[in-house]
Amino acid sequence: MVTNITELQLIVNAHSGDPHVILGMHEIKQKGKDCLIVRVFNPNASSVTVIDDANSSRRYPMEKIHGHGFFECVIERSKWFRYKLETDYGNGDIVTQYDPYSFAPGITEEDIYLFNQGTHYEIYNKLGANVTQIDGVDGVLFGVWAPNASRVSVIGNFNSWDGRRHMMRLLGTSGVWELFIPGLQNNDGYKYEIKTNNGDLIQKSDPYAKFDELRPSQTSLVFDIDKYEWKDGEWFERLSNEDKFNKPMNIYEVHLGSWKRVESEDNRFLSYPELTKELIPYVKEMGYTHIELMPIEEHPFDGSWGYQITGYYAPTSRYGNPEEFMAFIDACHQAGIGVFLDWVPAHFPKDAHGLARFDGSALYEHDNPMQGEHPEWGTLIFNYGRNEVKNFLIANALYWVEKYHIDGLRVDAVASMLYLDYAKSDGQWVPNQYGGRENLEAVEFLKHLNSVMLYRNPTVHMIAEESTSWPKVTEKPEWDGLGFTLKWNMGWMNDFLEYVEKEPIYRKYHHYNMTFASTYAYSEKFILVLSHDEVVHGKKSMLDKMPGDLWQKFANLRVSYGYAMTHPGKKLLFMGGEFGQFIEWNEKRPLDWFLLEYDHHQQTLDYVKALNKLYLENNALWSKDFDAFGFEWIDADDKDRSIYSYIRRGERKEDTLVVLCNFTPNTYEDFRVGVPFEGKWTEIFNSDATSFGGSGVVNNITVDSTKIPWNNREDSIGLRLAPLSVVIYRAN
Repeated sequence: MVTNITELQLIVNAHSGDPHVILGMHEIKQKGKDCLIVRVFNPNASSVTVIDDANSSRRYPMEKIHGHGFFECVIERSKWFRYKLETDYGNGDIVTQYDPYSFAPGITEEDIYLFNQGTHYEIYNKLGANVTQIDGVDGVLFGVWAPNASRVSVIGNFNSWDGRRHMMRLLGTSGVWELFIPGLQNNDGYKYEIKTNNGDLIQKSDPYAKFDELRPSQTSLVFDIDKYEWKDGEWFERLSNEDKFNKPMNIYEVHLGSWKRVESEDNRFLSYPELTKELIPYVKEMGYTHIELMPIEEHPFDGSWGYQITGYYAPTSRYGNPEEFMAFIDACHQAGIGVFLDWVPAHFPKDAHGLARFDGSALYEHDNPMQGEHPEWGTLIFNYGRNEVKNFLIANALYWVEKYHIDGLRVDAVASMLYLDYAKSDGQWVPNQYGGRENLEAVEFLKHLNSVMLYRNPTVHMIAEESTSWPKVTEKPEWDGLGFTLKWNMGWMNDFLEYVEKEPIYRKYHHYNMTFASTYAYSEKFILVLSHDEVVHGKKSMLDKMPGDLWQKFANLRVSYGYAMTHPGKKLLFMGGEFGQFIEWNEKRPLDWFLLEYDHHQQTLDYVKALNKLYLENNALWSKDFDAFGFEWIDADDKDRSIYSYIRRGERKEDTLVVLCNFTPNTYEDFRVGVPFEGKWTEIFNSDATSFGGSGVVNNITVDSTKIPWNNREDSIGLRLAPLSVVIYRAN
């Protein structure tokens, strides 16, 4: 026996941090001669033979020197050569493959340096399971960060899930473990078996996995995401020549698992190819500019809606594989539709196979629960002070944009990241170094994230779901901002919904709910949102929020949508709201598309489609969203009649719109409103049109303004103002 007992026991007992030092081919001296020794550990093998890859007639049978499957052979050759192992399993199966322990590291010192300092923005090409070629041999390079593990192994069907077979090597003091396994292919399943410092064995899914098996399986899958051939070059060429702020943005928010289902097939999900055929044409026909996908990153629990992620780099297998998801995005772009993705860097679940205590220690999270746990959500908070954690998240954001061609990320729960005491009582949180409640590490992380993202991908939008008055969310980091491009206007949404839910007779007492947002409208670049969060948990659907009888509910919904669409800010509406879904959204069932058999719902769909078309065709509704010149109140104080009137200005004088919103069921046959200048004015939109289910109080003729002073203006026009309606005039 050449191998000493200590080396042998390290391998047999699966306790080696660097198995390559023992296994594989090594130079030795034997009886004064330069020789080679090859060592293999395979508990299931009956016999193993070393075969010279360049000359298969050179075969070297190995000796089994330990009953658990340790083999070795001494070869009287002095120069290292590429070889294969022919393994006979004694049951008729003979497998010939390259030895994983014959390859140099595929992760370089530069990779390690950048990762440990938090700036390896494409670390997903080295960590995880990456289909690659080393020394001309095809296989998969595995890499995982587990600095507090005493041993890490790759396990899968290819080694009978035996953690002794493919032990990884620890690269210096980096905390990164690595192993190249030849011959593995797409869809091969694997996990990491980790021996913790206290000797416990745990199994973990790969944090950087590109694909995962369908829940409840926790197995990661090998998948080569670089083979898809994109066809959306024209889309990106167009984006590069546009001002991304001075363009329409009307977003359709979608939960892919419940937009539609195949109810005849056990209520199954639509696949990515089916969604390509059904969702994209629908969104295009309705006149939306973007789809925003609620999280599609892999998650174990459907009821989390995707917001409790275990597979940050894997599109969920609920709807298909990564290439099919790429094809879906590609088809969106070819149809002229942008795709935003919800992204969750604030917290992650405690599922045992996920990131929680990944190597037996608090690695991605804080060890102190006052820093590391969200009491409200029962989840764990990322440790933004750790470079490798920041690198994991920043590279992940770039991954979705650069590998999957996502047009922007809506960053979830930003407020929970910014404040150390978010959803916590006194004594439940740890102040920052200055004694304050601001999470300084999270602030630095967000600035770093947004700076890198927009430097590398200037057409992309980074959208903050931030519900507080934190300043300069959409200002550049160099000007002390967080660096987002857009922010959800949660304050507007809350004030708006509180108002429209009131019976019309009481709205005059809450009139300024609808005008307050104009006092801060240009402090950030806002999106006005009516999102999924507002139609769940007893909050009622958008239609059911509206007061009155059936006709009034639909009329209230029309005027509410009209008011939202004509105010400054980009737009977002959650699925189902466009046709008046009656019941709250439930992720377990599809939207109630059968409602379109009823006139009120079909007319509402037609109304939203027409409203979207109006938005696209009138640059006054989007070209100056972030310029105070683009909006002006005509009368913000008509509270007794609950009427709002205002001006939207566009690129040219003739683009100017005058908008009136009547939030009561009263009709005014001779209503007068001041206009910004003299000329001809034409009604271009009226939500009370009979085609939308209204009462037909419309204005069919172009009118000349008259020199009758009104609303502190020299010129005015007279019109019919319908009940519960939005009426829009354009200058001729």
